[in-house]
Amino acid sequence: MSATVDELPVGPPRMSDVARLAGVSKMTVSRVLAGHSVALATRERVQKAIDDLGYVADAAAGALSSGRSEFVAVLVPSLASSNFSDTVRGLSAALEPHGLQLLIGDTDYHLDREENLVRSMLRHQPRCIALTGSRHTDATRTLLRRSGVPVVEMWDFPSDPIDAAVGFSNVNAAREMVRYLAERGHERIGFVGGASELDRRGLDRLKGFRMEMKARGLDAGRVVRLGDSPITMSHGGPAMAALLDAWPDTQAVMCVSDMSAFGAIMESHRRGLSVPDDIAVAGFGNFEVAACCAPSITTVSVDAYGIGTRTGAALLAALEAYEQGVVRRAGKRIRVDYHVIPRESA
Repeated sequence: MSATVDELPVGPPRMSDVARLAGVSKMTVSRVLAGHSVALATRERVQKAIDDLGYVADAAAGALSSGRSEFVAVLVPSLASSNFSDTVRGLSAALEPHGLQLLIGDTDYHLDREENLVRSMLRHQPRCIALTGSRHTDATRTLLRRSGVPVVEMWDFPSDPIDAAVGFSNVNAAREMVRYLAERGHERIGFVGGASELDRRGLDRLKGFRMEMKARGLDAGRVVRLGDSPITMSHGGPAMAALLDAWPDTQAVMCVSDMSAFGAIMESHRRGLSVPDDIAVAGFGNFEVAACCAPSITTVSVDAYGIGTRTGAALLAALEAYEQGVVRRAGKRIRVDYHVIPRESA
């Protein structure tokens, strides 16, 4: 005998409540939710009960019974960065049409925190994992390699990915920016970046700066590192001030990010310097601020959204191979293009 909505207990609706309201067994409700064969009239009665109660199936319980979840674990260093947010949007756009949702963790640039998040997320049996960068603790690498789920490292281009990688070389991208500045006659070029050892991509950009400067026989010592990652416009100004105080004859400055470049330009203005006539300033990342500020910022553009969509495609391909019993070889790398965007600041 079926019940009415008013006769059911107060509280979050349960599967047993749906069954009572529809006048069927819990097994029948479970079959409807799983998409199994059920008589049309019965299915409609169960669906009406679900709608009337506002019932939402317990995904965790479903994962326990089926041995699989419908979410993808995603780890990024900071959700405050528009680039990483764009990557998450790209991932979501690629995966949601396939019924996969994102479970997002913010590592705050700390490898130990990343390790703890990986341990926690693996307990919930994600279908696959996407994480940022290629530097991890040994324990994180071991956990991921033994997890049995597809893994993609984003925003980097390691020679030995855990499973697969979608990204680019920050070293080479920084070298391209130095080439751009040098080819415009600048020789006394400085670098502004963060002081933290946690931001490996920032350190790679500094490495690329030094490599290209030395390759051209130029002084690679005009470097100021200030502030914890992610370095922002509030760090860019003081770092620029320190650089100009130490090397007042500097002709151009490469900043680790567009946000720090904005701060560097503001400090130049405060000192009465014209950008780019007195000093050129370049950034990295092609953030929205780079195109909107005055002068607009010359920068390295990376398709952050595309990193997300291509990571999603790689994860879907890996899942399909797994379901078909195809043995995959680890080490696949997908290169994402980058390029210098010339603007007014340099």
